[in-house]
Order: sequence, then C-alpha cells, then structure tokens
Amino acid sequence: MPIQYHDQVNLLKDILSDHQSECCGTVAECEQLERVIKSLMVNGNTNQQAKSLLEDIYSYSQAGKNSTALDQHIESHQQQLSQWIQDIDTYS
Repeated sequence: MPIQYHDQVNLLKDILSDHQSECCGTVAECEQLERVIKSLMVNGNTNQQAKSLLEDIYSYSQAGKNSTALDQHIESHQQQLSQWIQDIDTYS
C-alpha cells in the first residue's frame, strides 16, 4: 500500500533533518529519498515550485549515493539541507 502525500513529505523532511542534524547518513537513506521524490514528482498535489526543490534534493541524493565519502558530502551540503527543510514546510 503506497504511503499518502503528507506522509511522503514528512519522510522526506525526516531524512533531510537527520542528515542536517547528524552530518551523516547511509546509501539506503539516499535511495529512499530518490524513491519518495519520484513518487512526489508524479503526484498531482505537488506544485511546480516544489518539483524544482525536489529535483535539487534528488541530485543531492544521487551524488550522495555515488559518493565515496557520504558523510563529507552531507557536511558540504549543510546550508542547502537547512534551506530545503524550510522550503518543504512552505510547499507542504
């Protein structure tokens, strides 16, 4: 059973918040971000501004998943993570 839009947004925000607060993460979390983003991108409730944000987060997760130093990747995106978390609150 697929999770609802609001729950997907919360999951996205939770993973990003963990990355932001702990400065570390896993490849599995990056893959989860990608799956949630793909689902949100095709959801009719997602507006165009939010889709642009999701594309940025998707690129971040892909780069993280393929990084040989994931924690450094996360640390180098601390400012973006904070902004994305704020933006998600605006769009959701």
